[in-house]
Parts: sequence; structure tokens; C-alpha cells
Amino acid sequence: MCNVQNVCFYLLISCHWGGLLTVSDHMNHSNFHVKVLLALLTAAAAAHAQSFHPGRCPQPSVQEDFDVTKYMGTWYEIEKLPAVFERGKCNQATYSLRPDGTVKVLNAELLSNGKRNTIQGVAKVKDSSKPAILGVSFFKDGPYWVLSTDYRSYSLVYSCTDYFLFHVDFAWILARTRVLTEDVMSRLRDTLSSAGVDVNRLAASNQTGCDAVYSPDYFVVIIPGEGAWLKKH
Repeated sequence: MCNVQNVCFYLLISCHWGGLLTVSDHMNHSNFHVKVLLALLTAAAAAHAQSFHPGRCPQPSVQEDFDVTKYMGTWYEIEKLPAVFERGKCNQATYSLRPDGTVKVLNAELLSNGKRNTIQGVAKVKDSSKPAILGVSFFKDGPYWVLSTDYRSYSLVYSCTDYFLFHVDFAWILARTRVLTEDVMSRLRDTLSSAGVDVNRLAASNQTGCDAVYSPDYFVVIIPGEGAWLKKH
């Protein structure tokens, strides 16, 4: 399926190989391509709800001997690199193993109008020798790298995609409860910083006034292209 992200990527490549970086004697032509490039980069970043940054994605170390089974269950978002596709508060993710070995992903948030917004996807390990590097698919695959977790209280997740000479990234500090101690938070921020991520961009997530809204019995499942329905846990 064609989407903004894919169109931008291929047009960026076309601009590059079409002479954007080699035309020097036709300034009007070059300026036009530069404007196109900037517009496409902006569109690509908007598709990922993030600003783009120069250079390719960093390659941080991931969790050693990652055990996906221990990782299952509910995680609450404590801090993140802001993304406009997260529009509410009380953000949480629930993971459960499927019979085929993939992971069902259910993300939920509480919107300002009091409604609960959810989306369901699938995650899978693409290389069994690197189990902490997963791909998560909602509308299309996206990287999901577990940089650090103790499975019981915290997890640090990073995601990054290259666009031509730039990259767009996401990061989440997650916890098994709606709060996390500052010493753990500081250590996880240091991990991100050592990977080249600007931790000053991190923003706290609102996890207040959530418990009364999230029903323990039912949730709404939305699967793109299939529909939405009420389902019991």
C-alpha cells in the first residue's frame, strides 16, 4: 500500500540521483530541487510525527539475552520523545504472545473527551540471534529496540528510521506501574544520551486520573482495514 512515508522516501532518492547534489551551473533548477527536498523531508517527518535530524540513525546497544516471554504484560509510558500520533494521556501498551510466536500489541490512551483510543498491532523478532530488536507493525513495520529492561519495573525502547541524509527517531521510558523512581529515570536517560539521543527532547507522560477509566473487563480493538469491536480481556 502506498503511503506518505514511502512516497517521500522514493521521491527523495529520485531527487538525489536526478542531480540535486550535482547540478551547480543551473541555480534555478538546483534551488527548485532544494525546495522540493526540504518539503519532502518535512512531509516525511510529519508522517512520523517527529522532526528530522542530520545523519543516519544511531546504533545503540540493546538488551543482552532478551527474554520476550518475561517482557509480556502491560507497560505504562513515563517519558517519551513527543509524537503527535499520541494525542492523549494514560498511554499504555499491553503485549501478549500469540501461538505463532509473534507478539500481539495493544496500545491505549485516554483522549481529552474522555474516550479511550486503542490500536492493535503485531510485533516479531526478525533475527533470533538479536531478540531485543523487534519490528512492530500497525500500518507498516517499524523498529522497536529494547535497549534496557529488568522486566519487572522498567524498559527503555528506541525506534529510528533513516530518510536520505536524515533520521527520525522515537523513544519511550516504560514502567510496570504509572510511576518510576528518579534514579532509574536518570540512568535510562544516560543510556539514551550515550547513544547520541538528545534527552532534552524527552517529555513526561501524564499518568494521572487513569485507573477509573481503564476497564479491567473490556477494551475496544481497532485493526486498520478490518474494523472495530468491543472485546473482553
